[in-house]
Amino acid sequence: MIYLGFAFLTALFESLKDLTGKLGLGHFNEYFISWALTVAALPILLPFLFFIEIPELNGTFYKALLAGGSLNAVSLLLYMRAIRISDLSVTIPMITFTPLFLLLTSPFMVGEYPSTLGVFGVLLIVFGSYMLNINQRGEGFWAPFKALVKDPGPRLMLLVAFIWSFTANIDKIGVQNSSPVFWSIAITCFLAAALFLPMLIYSKQTPRQVLKQSKYLIPLGIFNALTLLTQMAAINFVLVAYVISIKRGSAILSVCWGYLFLNEKGIRERLVGVIIMVAGVFLITLS
Repeated sequence: MIYLGFAFLTALFESLKDLTGKLGLGHFNEYFISWALTVAALPILLPFLFFIEIPELNGTFYKALLAGGSLNAVSLLLYMRAIRISDLSVTIPMITFTPLFLLLTSPFMVGEYPSTLGVFGVLLIVFGSYMLNINQRGEGFWAPFKALVKDPGPRLMLLVAFIWSFTANIDKIGVQNSSPVFWSIAITCFLAAALFLPMLIYSKQTPRQVLKQSKYLIPLGIFNALTLLTQMAAINFVLVAYVISIKRGSAILSVCWGYLFLNEKGIRERLVGVIIMVAGVFLITLS
């Protein structure tokens, strides 16, 4: 059950990445933060090349790298924009929809088939998303859902969850055709290169500003690197859906960080909602 340890560490590091990303977005835009997140992780990841065996790479690896890297670049920009414009405690829970989408994508991409128990998990995820804005129930039965739709942050994060249902499977293909550490390094290098030009075009930070705010960027890179390493190690041992389901538990921690460090409101309803959503994720896992 070694994958459990890696998966739970992935959830912890993911939540801390969310927190440091949100703090960094107070000083930089999403283009710079997305690029910095990948570049700051490289000093931690690249030294592993001296200690691991370089795998023999094939065409499948390069196809997975191109597809996964391109989709991850788009989703990372959307992800950072979502948490910049909305509260962590209402945007991050939307990523729990990834396992729901995985029920559709995994059978076709990696041949993993869940059972019908996943349907109950789906219902819990939908109900939990309703609870995120239950305080607006007085405006009508559908008001909590309408509040999510009106808020651009959750809308963007729902799109991220859909994209991740593809990239999670592509990650597994990449790991199976290389190794967990090598794939983590390769995908991070691809993202750093792919996001460099958008960062130059849309970001106006000076080197002095970057150095001044490095207290946000360095932890962001560290947590990103640790998230990648622990996730890739976990999916090497077990079904993608299992790992992503546990990783989505980071939403509970992110809601707590939003309350403790960012003074976000409505914590009680949002925490109840995200716990229900994560319970749905685990039901899908059991399926």
